[in-house]
Order: sequence, then C-alpha cells, then structure tokens
Amino acid sequence: MASLSRSKRPGPIPAIKRILLEDPSLDTPVPDHFRCPISLDLMRDPVTASTGITYDRQSIESWLERGNLNCPVTGKPIDIHELIPNHSTRKLIQEWCVQNRALGVERIPTPRIPISPLEASEILSQVSLASRRGDKYKCGNLAMKLKEIGKESERDRRCIAAAGAARVLSAAFSQLAGESSENSKALGDLEKILSALAVFFPLDIEAKRWIISPGSLKSMVLILKYGDLSVRLSTLLVLREVVSTLDNASLESVSKTNGLAEALTLLVEKPISPLATKTSLVTIFYLISSNERAASRFVNLGLVSLLLDTLVDSDKSMCEKALAVLEGLFQCEKGRERGCEHALTVPVLVKKMLRVSDMATEFSVSALWRICKGCKKNCIVEAVQVGAFQKLLLLLQVGCNGVTKERASELLKILNGSRGSVECIETVDFKGLKRSFD
Repeated sequence: MASLSRSKRPGPIPAIKRILLEDPSLDTPVPDHFRCPISLDLMRDPVTASTGITYDRQSIESWLERGNLNCPVTGKPIDIHELIPNHSTRKLIQEWCVQNRALGVERIPTPRIPISPLEASEILSQVSLASRRGDKYKCGNLAMKLKEIGKESERDRRCIAAAGAARVLSAAFSQLAGESSENSKALGDLEKILSALAVFFPLDIEAKRWIISPGSLKSMVLILKYGDLSVRLSTLLVLREVVSTLDNASLESVSKTNGLAEALTLLVEKPISPLATKTSLVTIFYLISSNERAASRFVNLGLVSLLLDTLVDSDKSMCEKALAVLEGLFQCEKGRERGCEHALTVPVLVKKMLRVSDMATEFSVSALWRICKGCKKNCIVEAVQVGAFQKLLLLLQVGCNGVTKERASELLKILNGSRGSVECIETVDFKGLKRSFD
C-alpha cells in the first residue's frame, strides 16, 4: 500500500477516541500534535519528511523499510535519507513532559542523530588505517565508538554493518593479534575490537577467514582465559558465529587451537553466566560434530562428567545443549567408556526422555543408543531398571520420526533381552504399557 487511504489518514482525534488511546500509565491526555500520525503514540524522536509532515523516527523509518515509498499522510514520495530532525517539536514535547511530571509523564531524552552511511564508512576507514599502522590504541577506541553508536538503535547498527564493519573489525583484530601477549594491557585493545565485532553479526566469509587465522584464535583463547567477563562472552559469541558455518576441515583445524578446548571446558565447569555456558556448549557442539578426535580432547578434559552434573538441574535450553554435546562426545569410544563408567549417565538420559522437549528426547535416545549399542551389559541392565524400555515404547506409540525412530526401535530390541531377569523400578509410571516387544 503506497499510502493510507483518505478515510484512514490520521487527523484530529475525537475526545472519546483519544481517551481510549491514552497510555494507561499516564494520568493526562497526550496533545494530538505530539502524537505520531502512524503509531498515535507520543513522539520520542520527531522528524519531518519532505512533505512537511512530522513523524516519530522509528515509525516512519519502519514504514519505509517495509517497502513503502510514499508519505503515509499525503501519499507523496519521500526518502528515508531526507528526514530532518524537528528540534522545535522535540523541545516542546520535552517541556510538556516536564510540566506534567507530577502526573506520571517522564521526560523523553534528547535523541542522537542517526549515523549516515558516509560517516560509518569514514570511521571504518580510520579503523583500517590504524590497524595497518599497528596502532592498537586508536583501533580499540574507534571500535568502541562504533559499538556505542551501533547499540543506540537497530538502524545505526544496520547502517554500520552495511558499511562492512564485520570485515573491517575482523581484519583489524587479525592484523593486530600477532602482537598480543598475556599482558592485560596488550589484550585490552583487542578486547575492544572483539566486543564491537559481536554487535555487527552476521559475519561474512571474509570476516570468518580473518577470525580463524592462527593469530586471531590464539588471542581469543587468551581473552577467554584472562579477559573481563563481558569480553569473554563477546569472544564466545564470535566463536559460535564463526564455527556454526565452517566445513569439517576448518572445524578440525580450529579445534586443534592450543588451549581452546581447555578454555571452553573451564567455562562449563566454572560458569560466568548462563548465556556464556550455553554459548560454550553450542561452540563445542560444532567443534566435535563429525570429528572424533576433537570429541576425544573434550572427553579427556572431563567434559562428560561436567555435562551430567549440569543435566541434573538445568533449564530447557541448557538441557538441550548439554544433551547435544553429550551425544556428540559418545561418538568416540573414549566418550562411551566414560559414559558407561559414570553412575548418572543412564538414569539422566532416561529421565530426560519425553520430559523436556522433542529435541532433548532425540538427543537422549541417540546418546543411550550409542552406549548400549557397544554391548555394555551393565548399561543395558541399568537402562531396563530405570524404565528405559517403557519410555521408548511410549515414544514409539506417541510418535517420532527419522533417525530417532530407528534408534528407539533398535534400543528396544537390545533392552528386550534383559527384561526377564531385571525388575524395572519405575514401571509404576507406565502402567498398562507392559507387553512384549517383537
């Protein structure tokens, strides 16, 4: 729709309708001329289009970004880059807010003028020049400036990202990373660059190529070990973004980075925040997928035990990620051995079936299938004891698809041989389901 129809064009709001549109948190009506014609809300950042109509910036920019090319009120063509801040209206709104403070009206802050594509390109050019000169200090400060602007609004973030922020910051980080050391001051400026990079996802192929360079990965490991908490989280987010789309050869190369497996495992063992733990698990999941050698490294670091401890008491999201990694570790023989040795493995996997989510059930079934398929008699017997047979039977009755169905069926055949000699301690939860499996 090019413009609002004549009957729907915002005009003076009748008194009764205006009352219905009032913000329930306010005890005073908002003057009509302070409302955005699109949202009908109090304007926080009024801008005037070339047609002379004033809108709230967020509303009119969203209107134009959806593909509309005309002024909603007049129907005449307008351009997003021609919107002019209406300072006089903004000051009047602020004065009105102050006058009505006692009635629950909060003063709107003075908005920041959005960055232009030219300004974004100029700052990024300065970053590139500083990185080529080896000026970490200037690079770090410019990166923080970009981060602050990018977090002001989604429009600013997209503008800076469109100017190539991810490539420029990744290149700067890689070029300066070769000079890094364990000295906190030397890492400080690199931390700023990485922290800014996390704001401007997604990373393109060139940006990822810079990040997986040996020097970059070495510095990222150092930051994971010695950086501030917030920067360590930014580093994890960058790592997750990078490894999520790498091919198997590149993943294996990254997984061999000295100290990376230890740093990621430590963040699971000693969490700094739930988001950091979940991001670490997702990163590990990608690193060990289709890579038994990488899985063995994490197994040797005690990750199987850490995951089982985590699964005892975790939310849905954490549970799904921990089960995904555990199932991945069981693809290697050493991981299956550690799983069979741990007292919590079978009870936890069976407990999570049909209890958390479809995804958690799929990973639980697959993980149990991996350790029982190796003909570990103790695991098979224990699985029958804690009710795995009944749960798998129920799962097939309820319905599951693909690989999960195949593995659940194979597990039932494996467990069926031990049913006669073992009493299930949880059959009370599955009355009516006791029948032979053919």
